[in-house]
Amino acid sequence: MPLPRTQATFVSPIVESRRWVAGAVFPPDRPLLNVSQAAPAEAPPEGLRQALADAALNDVSAHLYGPVLGNEPLRRALAQQISTHYQAQMQTEQVAITSGCNQAFAAAIAALCGEGDEVILPVPWYFNHKMWLDMAGVTAVPLHVGDGMLPAPAAAEALITDRTRAIVLVTPNNPCGVEYPDGLVQAFFRLARDRGLALIVDETYRDFDSRAGAPHGLFQRPDWDRTLIHLYSFSKAYRLTGHRVGAIAASAARMFEMEKFLDTVTICPSQLGQAGALWGIENLQGWLAGERHEILNRRAAIEDGFPLLAAKGWKLLGCGAYFAYVEHPFDAPAEEIAKQLVAEASILMLPGSMFMPAGDPDGDRQFRIAFANVDRTGIGTLFDRLAAFNP
Repeated sequence: MPLPRTQATFVSPIVESRRWVAGAVFPPDRPLLNVSQAAPAEAPPEGLRQALADAALNDVSAHLYGPVLGNEPLRRALAQQISTHYQAQMQTEQVAITSGCNQAFAAAIAALCGEGDEVILPVPWYFNHKMWLDMAGVTAVPLHVGDGMLPAPAAAEALITDRTRAIVLVTPNNPCGVEYPDGLVQAFFRLARDRGLALIVDETYRDFDSRAGAPHGLFQRPDWDRTLIHLYSFSKAYRLTGHRVGAIAASAARMFEMEKFLDTVTICPSQLGQAGALWGIENLQGWLAGERHEILNRRAAIEDGFPLLAAKGWKLLGCGAYFAYVEHPFDAPAEEIAKQLVAEASILMLPGSMFMPAGDPDGDRQFRIAFANVDRTGIGTLFDRLAAFNP
């Protein structure tokens, strides 16, 4: 008898890693450095919090069901923002609001795939994508990245079968941090279009991309929505993680199918979260530019300080947005080292094996460092501890 699908997939790495520190006591002079999770740890700016409070107190609709695909003002504002950022013409009806970006991915898969279908995922992969495919009865086909932690379209094409329904890209990438060049994204679009597949592009971290202007020209194509399904999150931009507000851009036909899924799961996105996201779009662009500057400063701190670790045999494989992806020099597998780092160096970071197919040897050599909540001083401390560590 087949296992229930939740039993057939793995435990979330975030949940698993929290067990490693549960009940642990860290020395006062060596507090825990948590570089395991890519989520803002601070509250939204006061103005946004006031907007949430005002909506909760004064807007009756904030407590009622809303449209399944999200409120019209937020959809319109996001369509306008996308149009400006990508120098394109996005229509309101091509945008929907979801209960977080993970739900946007789940809705896309529900609209695209049937039992036993296949989706190509570059590896290292974002673990929740793999988890959802497992639970949806869809086969995740691993596409191993090459130089610069970038996937190759030719390698992806070799994996396509008659059951393939989509290719997924995450840029800036989670877990590797790398920003996919426009030419690479365009090549994947052409591959997907020519083979009759969907291209799902998750740009959760687009607000922290180091490039000025549009990172790609996909939205400028007149037929973009026949192939592209675009995912976005307000969580990182405006510190709205607890309010679960994401977004999806796609064709009206695909939106019709996704609406069935969304209506069944949450009925509508959080009304308060949508109020916060709309206020953020309208009022926080200058503040967000400052947040981006700080993240880019921390990225620079990773790159500037890494020679200390390189001298000990570590390798920096990728860096950008919220993440650095590294290779360690030790003989033991990364998960074993990760647990030792908690006990001996007060560091919590995720091993590469949590972003890889089971048994993949590359995962035993690698770690993800999520640095969004660690400033330059903290990054220096992290590198000092790692340089001194010897399992």
